[in-house]
Amino acid sequence: MTQKLLLRPEGLVQSPAFSHVAVVPPGATTIHIGGQNAVTGDGTLVGGDDVAAQTQQVMTNLHVALAAAGATVHDLVMVTILLVEGVDLAAAYPVAAAELAGAAPLVVGMRVAGLGVPGALLELSAVAALT
Repeated sequence: MTQKLLLRPEGLVQSPAFSHVAVVPPGATTIHIGGQNAVTGDGTLVGGDDVAAQTQQVMTNLHVALAAAGATVHDLVMVTILLVEGVDLAAAYPVAAAELAGAAPLVVGMRVAGLGVPGALLELSAVAALT
């Protein structure tokens, strides 16, 4: 095996948005992206109470972080999304899904009481692999 495999085994829910199993080959370069909030390069939180706007900035930050390591969303293996309790996932999902279209990494979502950045509604971390 020379490329990562993202698998959707029969018997598990089938979704174009995510996979269930990731197999990364020996020798691949693993990239870990730390928690990204809806902050710009100067540290300004954008989007206010608009989770879709915050999600767009988070996805922009993810693209920038991946590019710094020579990767794209198609190299993602796993994405972890933290949403502040009460945030409408249905408003955030279309933005994230559009940015991750065709990538289908493993996805973990969690509800949390709060995040380290005051006013942040979501935080995303990720793992990617370059083969």
